[in-house]
Amino acid sequence: MRYELFTARDLAGEPPRHPSEFDRLLKTALAIRPGTFLIGEAQWLNGEAFGYFRYLWDEPATQLAIIFVGGEGCHTVLRREPMLSSRMFIWQHFTRLTPSEGLEAIPLSHPVWAGVDPDDITFADRYAAHGNFRRQAVCRL
Repeated sequence: MRYELFTARDLAGEPPRHPSEFDRLLKTALAIRPGTFLIGEAQWLNGEAFGYFRYLWDEPATQLAIIFVGGEGCHTVLRREPMLSSRMFIWQHFTRLTPSEGLEAIPLSHPVWAGVDPDDITFADRYAAHGNFRRQAVCRL
């Protein structure tokens, strides 16, 4: 994970060899330049990964925001980590779009959908996406 954060922050030089050097470098970088980590599929992270994010966030000098995004079960997984979940500022639950919300959102999601007839969007949803925005976004007419 340290290497991924090093790469994501586009830090200069070679990645450090030892965890303590990595930690010092990441904390310094996060103190100098604020950052936001967007962690997708957070329900698949283990306790060690959550602990490391908490460790970076708890450093008083760092200027860090962490957004955990996940699918089914994410809330349950995050709640199992009390030292992390007690630091959560906002818990946000997203629900499935209604068909009319989908008809409004899909044309805005990608230029290929801009200007597409709503009946064609409904057809693509019915026969390919089945109400899943991610699947709808990658459907090509």
